[in-house]
Amino acid sequence: MSSFPLRIVTPDGSLFDGQAEALRLRTSEGYVSLRAGHADYIAALDVGMVSLTRDGVTRNAACGGGFVSVEKGAVRLVATTFEYADDIDVERAELAKARAEERLAQAREDRDITLAKAKLSRALNRISVAKKQD
Repeated sequence: MSSFPLRIVTPDGSLFDGQAEALRLRTSEGYVSLRAGHADYIAALDVGMVSLTRDGVTRNAACGGGFVSVEKGAVRLVATTFEYADDIDVERAELAKARAEERLAQAREDRDITLAKAKLSRALNRISVAKKQD
């Protein structure tokens, strides 16, 4: 299968820099799959699962937003947060979910409600991605 250069970075640094065969991720418009030869492209990322296929092996990760670009065949994913499924601490994610649900229940202002919903979405995504790995 053909491959393409892929770089995945977060504010904490580079998480992947190499060749990949496929990348499936959630944009603000829905899920897309990128493969070798994809047209130039740019999109905002939504909270969701990213599936990275390299050497015939697929590895899933929880992504907390950002953007993806394809330029001259090279793909760059710049993520707000990015955590491989096997690195997710499910217990910690469950605690974050409970805290977010509590904040949402107590929130009265739009800003607080929006923030609590975003935190809840990220926690639920991390839990879902981790459990798909089992």
